[in-house]
Amino acid sequence: MPVIAVVGAQWGDEGKGRVVDYLASSSGGLAKPAEMVIRYQGGDNAGHTVVNQFGEFKLHLVPSGIFNESTKCIIGTGCVVNPETLITEMDALDEAGLSLDNLFISSRAHLILPYHRQLDGLEETARGAKAIGTTKRGIGPTYADKAARWGLRVGDLLNPERTRDRLAAVLPRKNQTIAHFDAEPVKLHSLTTSCTRWAERLRPHIVDVLPLVRAAVEADRSVLLEGQLGVMRDLDWGVYPYVTSSNPLASFGPVGAGLPMQALTDVVGVVKAYVTAVGAGPLPTETTDETGERLREVGREYGATTGRPRRCGWLDAVALDYANWLNGFTRLAITKLDVLDSMPELKICTGYRLASGEVVTQMPDPATLEAVEPVYETWPGWDQPTTETRRWDDLPAEAKRFLRRIEELAGAPIRWVSVGPEREAMIDVEA
Repeated sequence: MPVIAVVGAQWGDEGKGRVVDYLASSSGGLAKPAEMVIRYQGGDNAGHTVVNQFGEFKLHLVPSGIFNESTKCIIGTGCVVNPETLITEMDALDEAGLSLDNLFISSRAHLILPYHRQLDGLEETARGAKAIGTTKRGIGPTYADKAARWGLRVGDLLNPERTRDRLAAVLPRKNQTIAHFDAEPVKLHSLTTSCTRWAERLRPHIVDVLPLVRAAVEADRSVLLEGQLGVMRDLDWGVYPYVTSSNPLASFGPVGAGLPMQALTDVVGVVKAYVTAVGAGPLPTETTDETGERLREVGREYGATTGRPRRCGWLDAVALDYANWLNGFTRLAITKLDVLDSMPELKICTGYRLASGEVVTQMPDPATLEAVEPVYETWPGWDQPTTETRRWDDLPAEAKRFLRRIEELAGAPIRWVSVGPEREAMIDVEA
């Protein structure tokens, strides 16, 4: 069976969670439901919204395959884990009657600790007008500690003495920085008490995940790799410095999940039918007029993590082509097509006009991207609801032409089209 990476093809918030939930279900269009879902990077700074028969959920850490009781769900080594967020999320799933028996956390994933969140907020506030739009969830400081070898890992929670020794070594350094901002220091006793509480709750789920992952692949089981955020927020290839602190690209999936590169057989690029972004940085097709407001309100474009209103704009095919090159999409899943149902006219950005007047069709450096002017082609809308449509042939002709143009510009075939947030509101083009 294949190992499929599900990757955000834009600035994040594309609908990866609903796609993973669908692919992990019996109706997901795969030969069989995914038997393992692995979150391979990121933390609780982005939420995956899932709507199914159990209700509506915003998952920040738990993989979106958790709703299929036979699917093993792994929070992978490439992730950073806030225990408080994770426990709250687990409690909500438990209250909804969902089993957590198949939830596993890599002992090698790094811990987001209270001082990481505190420092993230203090540093972002200190940037003032040059703030990058961080969610202040401690993601950047945690990955920085990981690279600097000051981090604590989830598995350390199972060894109280080691945890205390590590915290005793790192805390003076952190408190020195916190004191620079005239903020309250973190106390060792309070932090070790929290670690003890987290360990008691999470102990049954903390494992060396590599044997589980290897056994699944060697047994030819279906595995999904669930990415977080999108290509344009990638640490190396995104709109730096307005990026996350990890790599959402499909090529990082095997690293964060614990797989050899050749195990990856499929890459699904998740594409919203327009674009949105949370936080600062260039978004060439952003529209702040009535159209932007309409996209935001109809699409309910508010951050699942922060509640902040998302910036909205027309589909950017230059960014989409860039995303395809970096990921090698084998299939696309188009989401939120229904949000465009009442738009009389649609636009797709096919190039960027530089300050010199030259039009380019390849992604420039982020500093240049700040000042480009989008070059659009215009497409007619379809002015009829698609929310009840379940077959490709039943979509309006204008919608199908619009989708085929996206397919052409992206350079990858469309396999699924979402016309609503519910699991069943997904059209399988090949069905």
